[in-house]
Amino acid sequence: MKRLLATTALIATFALPALAQDYTHDPNARAGGGIVVTYKDDVATLDPAIGYDWQNWSMIKSLFDGLMDYVPGTTELRPGLAESYEISEDGMTFTFRLRPGVKFHNGREMTAEDVKYSLDRVTNPATQSPGAGFFGSIAGYDAMSDGSATSLGGVEVVDPLTVRITLSRPDATFLHVMALNFASVVAREAVEAAGDDFGKQPVGTGAFKLAEWTLGQRLVFEKNADYWRAGVPYLDTVTFEVGQEPIVALLRLQNGEVDVPGDGIPPAKFVEVMGDPEQAARVVEGGQLHTGYITLNVNTPPLDNVNVRKAINMAINKERITQIINGRAVAATQPLPPSMPGYTEGYEGYPFDPEGAKALLAEAGLADGFDTELYVMNTDPNPRIAQAIQQDLATIGIRASIQSLAQANVIEAGGAGNAPMIWSGGMAWIADFPDPSNFYGPILGCAGAVEGGWNWSKYCNEALDAMAVEADGITDPAMSGARMAKWSDVYMGVMEDAPWVPVFNEQRYTMKSPRMGGDDALYVDPVSIPVNYDYVYVTE
Repeated sequence: MKRLLATTALIATFALPALAQDYTHDPNARAGGGIVVTYKDDVATLDPAIGYDWQNWSMIKSLFDGLMDYVPGTTELRPGLAESYEISEDGMTFTFRLRPGVKFHNGREMTAEDVKYSLDRVTNPATQSPGAGFFGSIAGYDAMSDGSATSLGGVEVVDPLTVRITLSRPDATFLHVMALNFASVVAREAVEAAGDDFGKQPVGTGAFKLAEWTLGQRLVFEKNADYWRAGVPYLDTVTFEVGQEPIVALLRLQNGEVDVPGDGIPPAKFVEVMGDPEQAARVVEGGQLHTGYITLNVNTPPLDNVNVRKAINMAINKERITQIINGRAVAATQPLPPSMPGYTEGYEGYPFDPEGAKALLAEAGLADGFDTELYVMNTDPNPRIAQAIQQDLATIGIRASIQSLAQANVIEAGGAGNAPMIWSGGMAWIADFPDPSNFYGPILGCAGAVEGGWNWSKYCNEALDAMAVEADGITDPAMSGARMAKWSDVYMGVMEDAPWVPVFNEQRYTMKSPRMGGDDALYVDPVSIPVNYDYVYVTE
């Protein structure tokens, strides 16, 4: 089920299987109880149209649902709020049949009108959704984007349980898009009642609902007794304690007071943890489609000069930076990680060459360097990585002052375009789904280079955008090689413009308390990052 779009000859009516056929519940699962998860920073928002950092991603996924979903612990698509769908023979029209009887947390039944409202809302520029660009293939998106329309023309309510979505162009990723948090269905009356505070007063259809949010202290999720998926969630409550330093969180886990340290294993404690058999037994390791990078704001002089951006690429000692995180990563040469389809094999990127970097700065008329700012999330090891970057830049005459801030403040500065440079650590890109398009649209494409967007370089190359559209228009699986080749060309074009310094591709490590149950894959879930709270449980 990884690629549900088929060739034109094969596309017809296609109904997804029932839930029982795509996931086998853990026979050892125990219902009841609660867990404690810690984070250093408070949560920025629980609005699915806005939230886009790894801290709130799995929280939002437990509060809301979309038309499509993923089998827990995998990247395999499965039905969500749509119990079935049909695709037209030309692959341009998707008709979704909704599950009857699904209720929002406020008790009202969900209908197709809610689906349309939610898609209109996420693509309305007034919402400032960083995920709006994902929906660019829906007919009417351009009119929404430029403000000439207030509703997506391609989204039609057929009846209370049927919604039809027509595309303006073929899109090989569309069903994945319908599984993103951004496509979550929200209750219009709850959004309108809360206004700008909807992110603090979320109302969805998910497995959990928000019971408490004491800013700077904790959030408490409680089980949704009316959840439409049978048998889950297992837990009665999930308590997120914020303001917890990662090292303190680790100590509390060792003392039985914490079940999952949300910020992971503190880098300074990693060797100690892995060297202790009792602690190492609690560690869960998983791969991830991840790249850590430095964004270079192409609208901020002198970073608007491509030679300056190339010089910065050549100044960074990536191998040294990976040692700061105990070698848990490999040096990156391009935006895509090596395990992602479309990765360009054999491409070595910009060499580590401080003297060559100085020559490029001199060519740009900046032989004496310049002053700039480097923004960084204030959770270890990110400030230490920023200091290493600062030192590397100093060797070629670039004087970068470090702005070490809470995650939400860095995200805000990046979205507003106020940050000349950002080290993305703690917020670095982990793919929403395993397709090269996901590394482009929101963080390198023109659609993401907007106020509040996640393209913090504010980089927009319309020729590459057009090439990306062509790539995603190739929906025939037999042509997947040609599609990946085109995506490779897109990313090579990005590297020529150098709006980023790709630094490393990192593995994921997390921990769980001895009483936590559930498959390890749920703790390094590639979609419900970092934990799939709907399916984990406690054994005591």
